[in-house]
Amino acid sequence: MTLAFNKVAVIGAGAMGRGIAQIATQAGSQVWLYDAQPEATRKAREAVCQQWDKLLEKGRLTAEAVAGHKARLLEATSLQDLAGCELVVEAIVEKIEVKKAVFTDLEKVLAPSAVLVTNTSSLSVTAIAAALQRPANFAGYHFFNPVPLMKVVEVIAGLKTDPAVCQRLTDYARQMGLTPVNAQDTPGFIVNHAGRGYGTEALRIVSEGIADFATIDRILRDQMGFKLGPFELFDLTALDVSHHVIESIYHQYYEEPRYRPNVITAQRLAAGVVGKKVGDGFYKYEGGVAQVPAEPAVPVVDNMPPVWVSTRAARRSELLQLLKDLGAKIETGQSPSPEALTIVAPLGFDVTTVAVVERLDPARTVGIDMLIDDGATKRRVLATNPATRKDMRDAAHALFARDGKAVSVIKDSGGFVTQRVVATIVNIASDICQQRICTPEDLETAVTLGLAYPMGPLAMGNRFGPDSILEVLFNMQTVYGDPRYRPSPWLRRRGAIGLSLLHTED
Repeated sequence: MTLAFNKVAVIGAGAMGRGIAQIATQAGSQVWLYDAQPEATRKAREAVCQQWDKLLEKGRLTAEAVAGHKARLLEATSLQDLAGCELVVEAIVEKIEVKKAVFTDLEKVLAPSAVLVTNTSSLSVTAIAAALQRPANFAGYHFFNPVPLMKVVEVIAGLKTDPAVCQRLTDYARQMGLTPVNAQDTPGFIVNHAGRGYGTEALRIVSEGIADFATIDRILRDQMGFKLGPFELFDLTALDVSHHVIESIYHQYYEEPRYRPNVITAQRLAAGVVGKKVGDGFYKYEGGVAQVPAEPAVPVVDNMPPVWVSTRAARRSELLQLLKDLGAKIETGQSPSPEALTIVAPLGFDVTTVAVVERLDPARTVGIDMLIDDGATKRRVLATNPATRKDMRDAAHALFARDGKAVSVIKDSGGFVTQRVVATIVNIASDICQQRICTPEDLETAVTLGLAYPMGPLAMGNRFGPDSILEVLFNMQTVYGDPRYRPSPWLRRRGAIGLSLLHTED
């Protein structure tokens, strides 16, 4: 295939600019690096050349290839040096007026056919293009850091972008060894938009006093298979980046409740407690290693009470088999005896609501999250209610830990932890499809490659069943009265008629 762009410029010599310049050069393009600070340009080129030298040492590149790459990577001292470029990629500060000014200046020196793109992560492509004489030649080209390792790029069409420009950018992405996904110009595009559910819902859980940061991270890693818990991820990306993205998307969507920020990140940002790079975030770091508090020990219970399981429990037959395997003395009556530990397993409801509706003694009632098949999870999660007695809480903890599987005990929560986080992720992803921001397939690709989720959010919804996700959302909306949990029409309709969330209409 003919190279989509032979002469490329990268504006901005930071980490993103360096990475983009590296893969564009490796694709075979002649690449000019430019930064307003000439010294930054020189250091950036040196850094990229050092990366190629390391790849040569590891045997991943030949000496001939490295020499060719170095010869094609050039330093520009002014915008005029970029006059012959066919593509210019901007990767500078996330300030719209600064970006507009740069592109306005570039239009004056580039050929009318030149394509201009912004690497913005959250600003409006259409709004930036509004300052240009040729908005049809302008698009978003959102890479992810570190660029040479993150194998996805978002190609974003502004309101006036020529479709042929997006096709050319899509082709070029493949030539650079990336997987392109196409998105309409909306706040957060695909990845940053779809990623809102994970962190913001975890922050809600903390702010309700349900569990601490480390417990939530453990639950979501062990129950769902996320590589990093939400607070580990916040510490890695740093709040001076992620909090602003949260606020930007929320305000651009005119205060949509699904994307509501949380005062926790605002306070920590104000205090400079932003994450791993400063040694202090949601965790403290010593030598770059997070200092994670130890888990509470499993209680020692000498006299285990009998156990009664709610007739309305999710996965009731599996729960009963689990209790049998754990050696519990199971009661089978229509109601629990006065001595029984009462187990409920709601979807979306909190333990308190279930105890009231089913007329159970709240002092002896404990909930367990059964959304995920017990054989597929490394951790069981129990929830007490405000009236649960300590002896009943300890008995439940000890019982469900008998086989050595990890157990977390949290305070009462509509949807525990995993249910509400998964439901929020699936719901936001469904609404992205409902808004026609991208195809379901591109959404799944973007999230799995861009966020390293264990599976795409729509596949996640299909795994547990759209009807179950709907039940969680409807019941959480009842418990909290918060419109953030209202189901997307995409999810509601497919769940109602038994369709896959990946299904598109003809």
